Amino acid sequence: MELKRKKFQGVLNILSFNRHFYIYGLLALTLITTLFLYFNWPLLILKIIMLAFLYGLLMPLIISAYVYDYSGYYNFNWLKKYNLKDSKNQLILNINAGFDETSFSIKEKFPLSKLQVYDFYNSNNHTEPAIVRARKVTNQYPNTKQISTTKIPLKDNCVDVIFLLSAAHEIRSNLEKIQFLKECDRVCKTNGKIIIVEHLRDIPNFFAFSIGFTHFFSKKTWINVIKKAGFNTILEHKFTPFMSVFSFNN
Repeated sequence: MELKRKKFQGVLNILSFNRHFYIYGLLALTLITTLFLYFNWPLLILKIIMLAFLYGLLMPLIISAYVYDYSGYYNFNWLKKYNLKDSKNQLILNINAGFDETSFSIKEKFPLSKLQVYDFYNSNNHTEPAIVRARKVTNQYPNTKQISTTKIPLKDNCVDVIFLLSAAHEIRSNLEKIQFLKECDRVCKTNGKIIIVEHLRDIPNFFAFSIGFTHFFSKKTWINVIKKAGFNTILEHKFTPFMSVFSFNN
């Protein structure tokens, strides 16, 4: 089964999952405009404030349309450089935080391989409103299993590829990230590969998401937690200026 994405689905997801941000932003802009008009303050300052608000509200939608609707992120052609094989003896894990838009596409890309999907969402630790809303509308892949970040219910050295696609940043604690990646290392085969895709807390994402870029983590943070989890060979390439793909193996 393949789930066809709707036109501008990435933008619609951002609006739906982060609607509190847009509601508060529009309310604040309305209040500021009312105060300026009531007190007859300089219109130039009002125009600057309005432009700043509109930039903060609209730019995330524009970038999301580019990244999630027009860049080819969901057709997985960007995986070609990793030379991943498809085999009936191969086990692939796709691990998410409760919102899954990729598993059906991964299965279509690797039809012979066995795909197991895990969801590490923990309502006590992963409390962002956006992910809570996203979980309510996700299309769950068959036999998706709930896990904790401290335990993947598989034996040692049995997994060929682990995907963590725009999910690992929901683990807010660096210590928890390290523990989770160590568990990923345990279940991976000697030449198994882990692939993480993430927005970063960097300049491009600041211009894209303004203060919202603090929801992500810096490249330095990711490199540090990956190394502390026991991995030394870490490759990064940019998928669009706004997303990084980290690949590493044990």
